[in-house]
Amino acid sequence: MAGLWSVIKQSTLVHLCFAISYFTSGLVINTAQCILYFGLKPFNKRLYRKIGYYLCYSFYSQLVFLADWWSGSTLYVYISDEDLKYCGKEHVLLLMNHTYEVDWLVGWVFCEKVGVLGNCKAYAKKVIQYIPTIGWAWKFAEFVFLERSFDKDKEIIGRQIKEIMDYPDPVWLLLNAEGTRFTEKKHEASVKFARERGMVELKHHLIPRTKGFTASLPNLRGRSSILDIQLGIAKDSPVKPTIFNILNGKPITAHMHVRRIPTESLPEAEEEAAEWMQELFRQKDRMQDSFHTHGDFFTGSDVPRKHAIKMQPRMATLVNMAAWNVVTVIPMTYALLQSLLDGQYMYFSIGASALMAFYLLMVKAIGMSKISKASSYGASDRKTNGHSSLHQHNGAGSGDAETTKTK
Repeated sequence: MAGLWSVIKQSTLVHLCFAISYFTSGLVINTAQCILYFGLKPFNKRLYRKIGYYLCYSFYSQLVFLADWWSGSTLYVYISDEDLKYCGKEHVLLLMNHTYEVDWLVGWVFCEKVGVLGNCKAYAKKVIQYIPTIGWAWKFAEFVFLERSFDKDKEIIGRQIKEIMDYPDPVWLLLNAEGTRFTEKKHEASVKFARERGMVELKHHLIPRTKGFTASLPNLRGRSSILDIQLGIAKDSPVKPTIFNILNGKPITAHMHVRRIPTESLPEAEEEAAEWMQELFRQKDRMQDSFHTHGDFFTGSDVPRKHAIKMQPRMATLVNMAAWNVVTVIPMTYALLQSLLDGQYMYFSIGASALMAFYLLMVKAIGMSKISKASSYGASDRKTNGHSSLHQHNGAGSGDAETTKTK
């Protein structure tokens, strides 16, 4: 029975059903978002954002379903009881290492458990907003889209964060301070950069770029907190942490250390805030080194030990996924078969081509998420002191946001 279930999970036909559900629901949700954007937001921004939360949750949680229920992956979160009380109760700027193909998805799993998945946002490259489904969803959800021009982006950040801080429910905003996903080539360039400037070299991270952080901080101070998130997955894990493995129902085990930092405790001066960020990543590097050396974040670092909380799947993601499959896959399959039986071969060909396009889009999206397909951004020498650009996020199926298309 276990062998049969494994075959089913790796079936192309089942994966096609996922693709149909995901992209069709995405277009339906995009349509609803568009109607609300022009018909409701100008008159009642608060209600628009309330409804928008549930639309985004319904879209994003289909991917959380794959991690939680389909693959049976496990997430252990290390967080103090005091910090846990604030999770899902306040606006947050997330600072997370960008190491794995699945780090954004693991982040979404945690966000879903604390009730903020529908209000997850990120700094992203402007071009992403034009991509159907995920890009359009992010556009209507008021992500922070940047142009990689500091003068323009500084104004965008200030304006957009003020909007986000007015949300009626907690928003979690992700800033990838490393700017791009970790690869060996980029790490070599990062180490060279650090040596040339007398900076501390990092073993498991890229030197963070601080300009986006320092530009954001004045608008966050006193109105939100920072969550420092460190994600670790064992190098000798029997299942590699890839989206493809999760789609095939293979479980991964991830460990996440979470620490809350009030923005009021950060330095006021820009240079001091930038150095605070550099020191934070030195500590994160010690934690990651401890994880890979000792099997935990604490033994080889100066971080106080915390107990692990095993995140449990929630029924909401399962019900949501089942509902979308019922309202998308079943009617579309019925219509396709009916056109074939009625001899309407042109309609059958059009429908079959559309379904195949959905499947190919899914395969393409997964391919773009692979580390081997990551952008070369950050692999060349930097021209300044590491503060040269703002930082952007890659999301579901996006590849690296620096060159494409977004936790």
